[in-house]
Amino acid sequence: MATLPIVQYEEKILETVEANPVVVVIGETGSGKSTQLSQMLLRRGFSKIAVTQPRRVAAVTVARRVAQELDVRLGEEVGYAIRFEDRTSPTTRIKYLTDGVLLRESLANPELNEYDVIILDEAHERSLNTDILMGLMKRLVKLRSSNLKVLITSATLDGDKVSKFFADCPVLSIPGKLYPVEILYSKERPPNYLESCLKTALDIHTREPEGDILIFMTGQDDIEKLVSKLEDKVRALEEGSCMDAIIFPLHGSLPPELQVRVFSPPPPNCRRIIVATNIAETSLTVDGVVYVIDSGYVKQRQYNPSSGMYSLDVVQISKVQANQRAGRAGRTRPGKCYRLYPSRLFQDEFLDVTVPEIQRSSLAGSVLYLKSLDLPDIDILKFDFLDPPSSESLQDALKQLYLIDAIDENGAITSIGRKMAELPLEPSLSRTLIEANNYGCITEALTVAAMLSAETALLPGQRQSKIEKKRKHPMPNLPDGSGLGDHIQLLQIYECWDRNDYDIGWCKDNGLQVRGMLFVRDVRKQLSQIMQKIAKGPLDIRAHGNGDEFRRDYRNLRKALCVGYANQLAERKMHHNGYRTLNFQAQVVQVHPSSVLTADDLGKFPDYVVYHELVATPKPFMRNVCSVDMRWTTTVMNKLKTLDVYKLSGGINHAEEESERSLPDLPKKDVQVAGAVNDSESRIQAARERFLARKANK
Repeated sequence: MATLPIVQYEEKILETVEANPVVVVIGETGSGKSTQLSQMLLRRGFSKIAVTQPRRVAAVTVARRVAQELDVRLGEEVGYAIRFEDRTSPTTRIKYLTDGVLLRESLANPELNEYDVIILDEAHERSLNTDILMGLMKRLVKLRSSNLKVLITSATLDGDKVSKFFADCPVLSIPGKLYPVEILYSKERPPNYLESCLKTALDIHTREPEGDILIFMTGQDDIEKLVSKLEDKVRALEEGSCMDAIIFPLHGSLPPELQVRVFSPPPPNCRRIIVATNIAETSLTVDGVVYVIDSGYVKQRQYNPSSGMYSLDVVQISKVQANQRAGRAGRTRPGKCYRLYPSRLFQDEFLDVTVPEIQRSSLAGSVLYLKSLDLPDIDILKFDFLDPPSSESLQDALKQLYLIDAIDENGAITSIGRKMAELPLEPSLSRTLIEANNYGCITEALTVAAMLSAETALLPGQRQSKIEKKRKHPMPNLPDGSGLGDHIQLLQIYECWDRNDYDIGWCKDNGLQVRGMLFVRDVRKQLSQIMQKIAKGPLDIRAHGNGDEFRRDYRNLRKALCVGYANQLAERKMHHNGYRTLNFQAQVVQVHPSSVLTADDLGKFPDYVVYHELVATPKPFMRNVCSVDMRWTTTVMNKLKTLDVYKLSGGINHAEEESERSLPDLPKKDVQVAGAVNDSESRIQAARERFLARKANK
């Protein structure tokens, strides 16, 4: 700890914090801000400190590190809370938690009185939840100015811009502990970045001195492929020709015990080769890395509000991200960063900054949260965001919530909406659970919601990246959904596991992801507990698999899904599996080839279906599809006819809105921004426009 640069500035930091309600701390890579700030504040006598992280992995890992440094048991004085997992106790004084968990806590306690310090860490990642938290912190410091301190920390954040947002609060810059890093560019973009990463890693391993290698890839699929290829190549090297190597994957879907091993030093005469997503850019620091290989790409989930469609795109990183990646090589001694792209491409085509998540995500869950706060001064279309999302995205969210009864025609949150907000699920699943409790099929709905909440692919075939690898028939020994669709198949699979006493061997025999299924079981139990609290009494939880008439056609469950997915209905319009969505986007889509929804004897699919999401891969597909009856769609169709988004926002002036409707989306007018800040906002807006233009031309 004594070697970390931030320790030298402890007194200055604490003096500034005590004199100001909000402080921005720009801590360069290696400064120690994530682990040391909370400990400094604890030593100064602050009683309860919350530190948010955008990523689950970072919240767990940093909490473990701080507990280790303080020599306390994790979960006692130092703990963490992530979705569906809470390792804290009444004695916890430093609590690391995801930004989403803190948002949920504020529903029960809007003033967050439990904490006297709230640190929003890694704010430069501009996660959706962190951006909302910044807007809420701005209100909260006014309400609790005498007993709340807020720190916004980052490695690369535009400190002046955030300072202006928080009424010119002070900005502290902490230098990092960085050695020089030599940047080596490729002459041209390689045709296959995975093969190029493989070759570069082997060249480093066989020719360069000791030091660990960190490779940035786009996602779990590419990481697993590269790890496998590296292991084969390293084993094939002539014994004694070079040092040994141990190869680790690092991504958000890894279980904690596999994440932690990345941080253990390698054996003597052996180097680590770590193949990671962008989680290793700033959230986690692996000491010992000397060589970085930067593919130049990142995988981003994008949402298009005009089509209601998601896409998971591999896109170029920004210059900020590239510099963060390079900085990983200079932590312990001078390093090298191998950029698998030309310098002219970096200078001319890379965006200066990353498009904030709030400008490329569906906002339905976030808007429901803001509505549930019940603050009279909040107009959703004019909420004070650091970088506002497009009005189109906000309107899309309001429409979604109206169609599933979370808000009424005037934009006021309903009793159903309040119950939905208490569930840590996306709105469609929250609404399904509430309706299922009314229909007497909560047992089945809890299972479906838990299965769809699993953060990893559960079923064999789900991870196939190419449509050509489609699954034409159910996998052997797994249920087929009774021809009704994927939600029913997920339910039936869990029921089979239940009848086999949750046997791990059964999962392995059927190609199911064991960790994912265990996670589903835990999530289901927690959702059941939350639903009991919402229902204010015991639920009608029945044993799985009783095989009665209700269970054979799953009618009530499909009715509940129809209500929950009211915004995600589709009517068959084209050939056997061609559909037109019935919501305000009205897209023409097809059933995803991996679906178990089946056609009848004439080759026709059901007339009406609900879908969990629309994805562009690159064609538009409905993923996780279930058949429903036309009679159940009447209420939704009637609501679509009377939908008025300007009433839904809450407190909006119609005449004023009409006059502004033709104007482009602009930053919020009442935020005064200096010239340098305007430059940053212009870059973000320009980045977003260039991204959307590229998407339109695909």
